[in-house]
Amino acid sequence: MPELPLEATPVAIRDALVDRDRADFLQEYKAALAGAQTTLDLTPVLDVLRTYHRIAERTRTAGAERWNRMLDTVETIQRTGTGPTAEPVDDVREIVRTRLEDQR
Repeated sequence: MPELPLEATPVAIRDALVDRDRADFLQEYKAALAGAQTTLDLTPVLDVLRTYHRIAERTRTAGAERWNRMLDTVETIQRTGTGPTAEPVDDVREIVRTRLEDQR
């Protein structure tokens, strides 16, 4: 079974996550632990730890405020189908067409 880095303890991961990610982590971690009690297979537990360790590292790198803004953008795109800085496709096509004509 592969080893996790020391800083990838459940407590360290939990503490490094923003609130929204922390709630998901705790739910998934507890579910994986419950499953492991029955199956004696720790693979799902380690998968949860690896996944959220990566998220915790990215959160630390970006900073909590920037990470939360990214999560807000993701939620907006999922809800509306478009990003807050998205340009209409027809406008983008016009820009491309104009630039191609200018190159001739």
